Amino acid sequence: MIIYSGTSNPALAEAIVASLGMPLGRCEIVKFPDGETFVKVAGSVRGRDVFVIQSVCGRPNEMLMELLIMIDALRRASAGRITAVLPIYGYARQDRKDQPRVPITAKLVANLLVAAGANRILTMDLHAAQIVGYFDIPVDHLHADPVITDYLSRKHFPAPVVVAPDTGSVKKAYNYSQRFGCGLAIVAKQRKSGSEVEALSLVGDVSGKDVIMIDDLTSTCGTLCAAADFCRKGGAASVHAAVTHSQLTNAGLERLRASAIDELIVTDTVPQPAFAPEDKVVTLSVAKLFGEAIRRIHNNESVNSLFI
Repeated sequence: MIIYSGTSNPALAEAIVASLGMPLGRCEIVKFPDGETFVKVAGSVRGRDVFVIQSVCGRPNEMLMELLIMIDALRRASAGRITAVLPIYGYARQDRKDQPRVPITAKLVANLLVAAGANRILTMDLHAAQIVGYFDIPVDHLHADPVITDYLSRKHFPAPVVVAPDTGSVKKAYNYSQRFGCGLAIVAKQRKSGSEVEALSLVGDVSGKDVIMIDDLTSTCGTLCAAADFCRKGGAASVHAAVTHSQLTNAGLERLRASAIDELIVTDTVPQPAFAPEDKVVTLSVAKLFGEAIRRIHNNESVNSLFI
């Protein structure tokens, strides 16, 4: 087995190989003055089981192209099997044709990965589970639930309730409510624009309870903050939010600071800055989870227990 990393999330890649007790494979990635990307793999990979770690985020177009070029280089170097490890799957929100003359970009990304030469995909908390069906190759879809649940369990909330900040996150929130053995509430919302959300109604009881809001990703924090305000008006004692993929903009961070959210829990599937205490953000690592999944895939062991 040999593991390579793109340039999008080197800290996570280093943490993953550290959990496996092995070094990263050496790979030269160069940007030419005209913006083109060049990749050269150091050493032979013929017949090897290769994993390529790349979060498609930050500059998603550039990071996706870099990943495709790395996969192509490995395929042409006769790698035995190539697994693309995408801690965050870029373009996952464009997963359906919900209006005329728009693309299904999540499917396009799947086609590109397979065409480049990927034999397997390992990813985490897809925005829509149906994206797994866009591939005709095996996909291992991990969840950050065990990492987030372990952190929240240590807080020993006296009266927790899990809240879905919108209807799209109901299933995920339900799974968390089963883990905590508590109730479930749902906030119905209407989106005004790409960055503004209006909360409409709250289904469920949050009065005097510690709210745990669950979602898969955030950038502007609009949905979470609107839902948190609604929960506070409903009498919530505290509000803790948890998302797997956080790409907070400056406006989103300012909104979070001024919101009713006591704490935002995120993971390192996306590179995170050093947050100040007033930012109210806690970063958890999913490196060991990915490391264990990679080890099991390489040894042809079941990864089913990691999905829970």
